[in-house]
Formats: sequence, C-alpha cells, structure tokens
Amino acid sequence: MNIHMGMPRNQGSGFGRTAATAAGSVRRLDWILIVSVLVLGCIGALLVWSATLPGDGGDPRDTIDALIRHLAHLGVASVVCLVVASLDYRTVRAYAPIVYGVTVVCLILVLTPLGAVINGSRGWIVIAGFQFQPSELAKVGLILLLATLLGEPRDGETRPMTRDVLLCLLAVAVPLGLVMLQPDLGTTLVLCAIFLGMLTLSGAPVVWVAGMLATGAFGAFMVWWLDLLEPYQVDRIATLMDPAADPQGAGYNSAQALIAVGSGGFDGTGLFQGEQTHGRFVPEQHTDFIFTVAGEELGFVGAGAIIVLFAVVIWRILRVARECDTPYPRLLCVGVATWFGFQAFINIGMGLGVLPVTGLPLPFVSYGGTAILANMLALGLVLGVDSRDRGFE
Repeated sequence: MNIHMGMPRNQGSGFGRTAATAAGSVRRLDWILIVSVLVLGCIGALLVWSATLPGDGGDPRDTIDALIRHLAHLGVASVVCLVVASLDYRTVRAYAPIVYGVTVVCLILVLTPLGAVINGSRGWIVIAGFQFQPSELAKVGLILLLATLLGEPRDGETRPMTRDVLLCLLAVAVPLGLVMLQPDLGTTLVLCAIFLGMLTLSGAPVVWVAGMLATGAFGAFMVWWLDLLEPYQVDRIATLMDPAADPQGAGYNSAQALIAVGSGGFDGTGLFQGEQTHGRFVPEQHTDFIFTVAGEELGFVGAGAIIVLFAVVIWRILRVARECDTPYPRLLCVGVATWFGFQAFINIGMGLGVLPVTGLPLPFVSYGGTAILANMLALGLVLGVDSRDRGFE
C-alpha cells in the first residue's frame, strides 16, 4: 500500500497558480506611473522638510514632528493604495453609492458643531486632536458614482442618455452645494472639472456638454454681476488682474510667491537654502504654496521636473483609460486624471501668480493627511484597473 506523504498535487498546483497570478498582476502594473508618483512623494517630503525648518527662535522639534507626520501620512496612504489596487474594481463599483453617501454625510457633519474653521473655511472635522477634511474624499466618492452612472448605459444603449446625465447632475449638485457652504472655492472648481471631464469623454450628447459649459459661464457671470462673492474672493481676483495694486494686503501672497520663485533662478538657491522660504514670507508654504519652495530652492530645473512628473502621471493614467475594454473603468481613470491634472494646474498657477489663490494642495507633494490619503486612494483605483481590465484575465 503506497502512502503519499507530500502535499497533494491539486493544492501545490493551486498555490503555484495563485503565485503566478499575483506575479503576473505585479508585472502588469504601470511602473512608470508608480515610480513617478513615488518621486513626487519624495520631492514633497524634502520640500515639506525645508518649508518647516524653524526660523529665528523657532523650535527644531516642530520641524521633526511635521516631517514625521508627513512621512507617516505617506506610509499609511501607500498601504491603503496597495490594498485598493488589490481589489477587483468591479467589487469597488458595487460599493460606489455607499462611498458616495458616506462622503456626503461627512460633508454635512462639517457644517455642524463637529466642524472646525481653519484658514477661513469650515471644512474640517476635528476629533480628539485628529483633523479630517471630508471634501478631499468627496472627490473619490463623486468619481466612483459618476463612473457608475455614465459607464453603464441601460436598455442596450451604447452611451449615456438624458436620464443618466440628469442623475449625474443631481449626484454632483449635493456635494457641490455642501462644499460651497464651507466655503471652499478650490474644491468646488475641482468637483466641477471632474464632472465636465467625465461627462465630455463619456459619449454623452454634445448638447449636454455644451449646455454645462454655457451654464457654468453664465453662472460665473451672474455671481460676479450680483456681487455674491465674498470680499476676500473679490480681492483675490482683482489682485490677479493687477498684482501690484495691493502688495501688502490682498496681493501679499501672490507677490511673495513670485519673489520666492523668481529668486530661484535657473538652478535654485539649493535645498534648505531658500531665504524667502525660511523667512516665512510666503504663508502656508508646506501646503498650498509648496511649489514656491521648489521654485526658490530647486530653481527652474527642479520646478520644471515636478511639472514633467505630473505630465507623466496624467499621461500614464490616460493610457490606462485608453486600453480599457469597458466604459466604467475608462471613466474611472478619466475622472482621476482630470482631478490630478486640474488641481496641479491650479496649484502651480497660483504659485506662479497667474491664477487666484484658492487653497488647493499640490497632489502627492503638499503636506496634508486627508489629501494624501485621497490621492493614494485614487491612484489605487487606477492601478486596480490597470492590472485587470486590459485583456489579461
């Protein structure tokens, strides 16, 4: 009687197939995209370190604490990214309404006593010393729901029809209205950009896309005409038209940002050597104005490298979108690419003084736990699509 003491053949072969599948998924990941994001994260850590160095009489421990928190944010967010990337995007799609609903509830809680006002915007929930900004995760929730509504035509249709667009309008109106109540103009613009980008590339009737653009332009005109903007928002727009009009008041941020970037010249003053940065002339340099630190200390070369890296990130995400076989994952990637591209454009333009100050962080680079987590969540969604929806399964 023969007794086989080793592992059963079917278990061994099953383990081998599982390992081979996992290895294949890793090989299929877009490593150019991943490395580009990692480089942006490393550059961001160095810039945050430099921007938080203590000035005269400052406490060096504050810099160490800020750097440790930033690296911890990156580490935790990277783990979350890998977890999301390992999930089948079709499973994630099933939970899109729940994710969207949770983000809307959090946006509502911001307007209750749980919300906190930071830098003039009631956009944070502070619990036991932890700060959480729901509007960042609302971008992820909106992309998931819009991709579901626009990427799954019903009744044999090949593209979204009027009822789908109307549902999307309702889906975007809820978080948009809640964010405007904070008020947070920057996130409002990002949500609008995500909606228009996904609607345009979804194949929806052109009349709807043109109508949205016309309505947006008319709405902006009426807001200005009826004087519905806050005084500080009017000052920011006026400063954009004439930066020298009020250099010590409304135009201070833009003026100092231009000085910092301009002082960097071609190759910069050197990392940790920026006089404008360490003199704290530009406010919020580790968050909203992080690009000015790059402009001053890394110069045109370093700042240009950051722009090139963002261009690579957008290109690779759109490449993943192009190779998708079905509408839902394609629109998912389009939404993420629109988000990263538009927000980076606004942040860099703000740092160069060519766009109004809106308070948007630079993705993957600026300090901020919720923002980094949201960015990595979105990247995980793209990587999940990249490894599963290109005809390999």
